[in-house]
This record gives sequence, C-alpha cells and structure tokens, in this order.
Amino acid sequence: MNNYFELFSIKESFTQDAALVKKKFYELSRQFHPDRFVSGGTKAIEEAEKMSAHINLAFQTLKDEDALMSYLLKLRGVLEAEEKFNLSPSFLMEMMDLNEAVSEAEMSDDKAQKQIANACLQQHFSSIKKEMQPIIDAYEKGDHSKGNLLLLKEFFFQKKYLLRVQERIIKFALP
Repeated sequence: MNNYFELFSIKESFTQDAALVKKKFYELSRQFHPDRFVSGGTKAIEEAEKMSAHINLAFQTLKDEDALMSYLLKLRGVLEAEEKFNLSPSFLMEMMDLNEAVSEAEMSDDKAQKQIANACLQQHFSSIKKEMQPIIDAYEKGDHSKGNLLLLKEFFFQKKYLLRVQERIIKFALP
C-alpha cells in the first residue's frame, strides 16, 4: 500500500494542514467505502475494507503531531518500531531536577509545589519545541540530511519522556 503522504496526495512534511488532511480523508473514505463495492463480490468488499482501514490509520497518524513524527522518522529509516533509545546524558541530568520536583509535588499537599512541577515540565516542552523548529523548517525546505533526522529522533524521544512525566503530574493533580 502507498505511504500515507502518497495516499493522501500531500507533501511529505512534519507539519500538515489539518483541514486539508481531513478533506482528503473524507474523499478517500467515500471513494473506498465497502458499500460501493458490493457488486464486485466478497473479494472486492474485503479489499475495500482493507483500504478503508489503511485510510483510517493514515488519517489518525497524519492528524497527530507525535504519531506523524514517528511515522516520518520510520519512513526515512532513522526510527525502528518499538526502538529502545538511549537519551543523551545531558538531557537525563536535566530530568533529574524535574523528576525531583515532581516527586516532591506528589508527596506534598501544597498546590504551589504542584504548580512549580507543572511549570517546569511545560518549560521543558517549550524548550524542545523551540529547538526542533529550525530543524523541521530545514526539512520543509528540502534538507533531509540524516544528521537533522537523528536530531529530530532525539527530540522525539525527549518529548516521549516528558509525556510520561506529564502522566505522573496528571495523576497527582487530579482531585
């Protein structure tokens, strides 16, 4: 089957126009809806169902920033499915402070500590986004160098790490 960008007839990019992706999704969904293939028999219906499933998966991927990054990095051969990645030591050192703040907030009833932990987390998210943007911009302009893709891979795993920390914060922040 086609890759998702080819399937949707859109540019290979880390940033997608949500309205365009949605429009293409509806067009493809109508075109390959299994009900349109009833006269073709069971095999034609099964093929349409497979194509519909592929279209749905493509849509879910293209509309989600993190899933899109994962997909594109896999497509470019720098990320493997279920890959275990070693984050840089400098990032892990930064995370020690964040994890300490989160642990203190988890054990405390002080709302201010919880807000501090969340603010620190949001600062890290913002920092990653700011560092990624020039690399994404370069990719959009045609720089598909392996070095830049490997940097995006590092940022992708950093963000995944931060999302796990965010889950911890959400758990203790809920009343």
